[in-house]
Amino acid sequence: MTLKAKLSYLLGLVLLFCAGMWAASEDFFQNNQPNTYTTLGGDFTLNSHTGEVNLKDFRGKLVALYFGFMSCPDVCPTALSSLSAALRSLNTKQQNQIQPLFISVDPARDTLENIAAFSTYFHPSMKGLSGDLDYLEKLTRQYGAYFRHIPLEDSALGYTVDHTSRIYIINQDGVLIETIPHATPVTKIVTILEKYL
Repeated sequence: MTLKAKLSYLLGLVLLFCAGMWAASEDFFQNNQPNTYTTLGGDFTLNSHTGEVNLKDFRGKLVALYFGFMSCPDVCPTALSSLSAALRSLNTKQQNQIQPLFISVDPARDTLENIAAFSTYFHPSMKGLSGDLDYLEKLTRQYGAYFRHIPLEDSALGYTVDHTSRIYIINQDGVLIETIPHATPVTKIVTILEKYL
């Protein structure tokens, strides 16, 4: 087997593994999701490359929040690209009423400066945030989300992160009102965002 073939085979295994871990995290979400959002969500304070950011800073705006990590091979880029495409489908006035947030659950590798650049790559108004691991674990549970660092043997990355892939919609009063599952069509995301503006 050539080196190229071996690399392709290994990449396929990693992608298959990540897909399996994403499916498991979605099962976790479904099995831990109450009938309403009244027990989920709430305020938080995280760090950005320019200082502390609190959810209260965005009162009056609709917030679209996503938990992920920068070295995610496909799930995070797909979800963030879909959110970005949905935002860009809205007019300027509508876009200005929405604050997209990307929260990295991999603070050991994702620096605040890199998270900021990563976030604005997807949309210029998206803010990149993170915090210490203990706080992130509490915050994801607070939102009914999940993540876990999974060791990867014989990989330069060292580990990957299994995580829930959903967009969390928080209304203008800071209340979690809906979650959008992974692979939701862009047109449906647009409809959901417009419903709450």
